[in-house]
Amino acid sequence: MHYSLGIDAGGTYTDAVIVRNSDDAVIAASKALTTYPDPLEGIKNAIEGLEAEYVKNVKVISVSTTLSTNTILEGTGFPVGLILVGNYDITQELPTSHYIQVSGGHKYNGERAAPLDLEAVKQFALEVKDRVSAFAVSAFFSIRNPEHEVEVKKAIQELTGLPVVCAHELSQDLGAYERAITAFFNAQLIPISEKFMQTVVKESESQGIDAKILMLKCDGSVVGIKKALEKPIESIFSGPAGSLVGAAFLSKNETCAMIDVGGTSTDISLIKNGLPEMSEEGAIVGGWKTRVRAIKMETSAMGGDSHVWVKGKKTHIGPRRVVPLCRAAVLYPDFLELLKANPIPSKGILGTNIQPTSFYYKSGYKPIEISEGEKKLLNAIGETPTSITEIYNRMGTYPSSMYLESLLQKRLIQAVGFTPTDALHVLGDYSQWEGAASTIGAERLGALFGGHSAAEFAKYVKQEFAKNMASDLASFFLEGIEKSEIRKSFDISAPLKFKVEVPVVLIGGPVVAYKEELSKILEAEILVPEYASVGNAVGALAAKGVRRVEILIRPVSMAAPDMAFYVFSEKGREYFDLYKDALDFANRLGEKLVLEYMAESGLDPNNINIEKDKKEILPDGWEVPMETKLVFLGTGSYENA
Repeated sequence: MHYSLGIDAGGTYTDAVIVRNSDDAVIAASKALTTYPDPLEGIKNAIEGLEAEYVKNVKVISVSTTLSTNTILEGTGFPVGLILVGNYDITQELPTSHYIQVSGGHKYNGERAAPLDLEAVKQFALEVKDRVSAFAVSAFFSIRNPEHEVEVKKAIQELTGLPVVCAHELSQDLGAYERAITAFFNAQLIPISEKFMQTVVKESESQGIDAKILMLKCDGSVVGIKKALEKPIESIFSGPAGSLVGAAFLSKNETCAMIDVGGTSTDISLIKNGLPEMSEEGAIVGGWKTRVRAIKMETSAMGGDSHVWVKGKKTHIGPRRVVPLCRAAVLYPDFLELLKANPIPSKGILGTNIQPTSFYYKSGYKPIEISEGEKKLLNAIGETPTSITEIYNRMGTYPSSMYLESLLQKRLIQAVGFTPTDALHVLGDYSQWEGAASTIGAERLGALFGGHSAAEFAKYVKQEFAKNMASDLASFFLEGIEKSEIRKSFDISAPLKFKVEVPVVLIGGPVVAYKEELSKILEAEILVPEYASVGNAVGALAAKGVRRVEILIRPVSMAAPDMAFYVFSEKGREYFDLYKDALDFANRLGEKLVLEYMAESGLDPNNINIEKDKKEILPDGWEVPMETKLVFLGTGSYENA
């Protein structure tokens, strides 16, 4: 008998499930802590939690991850050099200080707008090559002619040997700035994605598994590992996409809303008649708008491991993910005593990074670019959790919150602190780790928060978390209304409830702990299906292979619209004298790109369905269309692969 293995590596846990291929039944599940900086141990532990008899007969492995999403949300990605080619408006914010704008780019018809200043590109690459891990390049109208992006990529690779990502390789949508952001994040995620996928391959080989390895994308489809590594940005929301598909699969509701509570974030999405609702625009993550096609989703930097901190008698949840106190007490035997002995810092220095529950330890990453102040602080932090007081003793001064933030963003240190997971331990809703550490943390923070007891403070955090979940759900449906205004409504005591007319499925860790609290706030059918804690991993197996190709045909000149034609595609620009020849080429190319993609993803070409949509703009009196847009949608299942 054959089985499929689903793996989801989240910011906190790595989940693994076994699905029996004959009837699509989930027959085994396992959870293990995600390990940093190398995820291998976490994946290995998750797989080893499954029965060996099932594992050795696995024929398909499908993985999803929130590691890419969390990297962008937390601002902890690797440094990237960005090259903008053309007349960009740099008044807009960019996600990096390592960038340059040079002359070049093309016009809407693919004709050159200005000569490419390749010498300026080379000089920039040499200046920053030792401070970045990859480069991204975006040129004006590269979707009509990628010539300048290709030239820049070749020059930088020859000079530096570093990876280079071109915007036209990722999106065929208009919007030069958004394509630049997409290329930047894709380049930033390459080292993380390569490490993750290499880890999956390595562990499957060590387990003796001979299987196809697939990656879930953020549109809810799966792709072969080779293609996944070319475009790691497409995995930014693969975890939530997996949760959505998994929520429908596990609850047996083809139409439902989903709330996925992870370690770092909470995600809301909707599936209708078995198909994820897609965003009309590119995915937005961490406030950055991209050109990545993804499920429509409301996401917030609030998860089970979000940092709970107090300042000025106000309690905040997130956005930083930290190691919960309860888990640190198990991972580090001396931690509980350190926590007990840790004094409360003076109120004047309290902030998101300095709390009576704040500890830091080195992550294991090697610094690429670090200031002297950061170096001094890093040297004062140990390999095991180090308190603010101990850092003070080693440095002779309290650590700068700014330096702590910088080291966290550069992934050089990891923080420990109080979290919603700790709150659940205090209340007895969850008991996987050392609850005594959670109670001490709640006592310290409760004292700052108006003199509350540990139980009172934990109950408050749990209620606030549930209100935030409800607010995220309402915000998903109430587009155009400020989220902050929606959130206020859940603090008002009134005989009103927000009604949801589709089932609401909870996915993730101990989400069952919030079911009752949510029921008090929302009028909805709230479901927590069996295996809800590993819903993302289930979804990675329930998804299908999808490939979407867009091709555009336009006259070379509007003055002579029936004389010559351009075909624009992800492969570049092609010229044809006759419209019929251009259309024939576009049809052949569209089907070819779909079939090649599916074959490289491990699908049998005979098991592929290709749908074609053709839209024409044909003004009165024109013999041929002013514009022809062809969209090819290929779908395939891995069930028989």
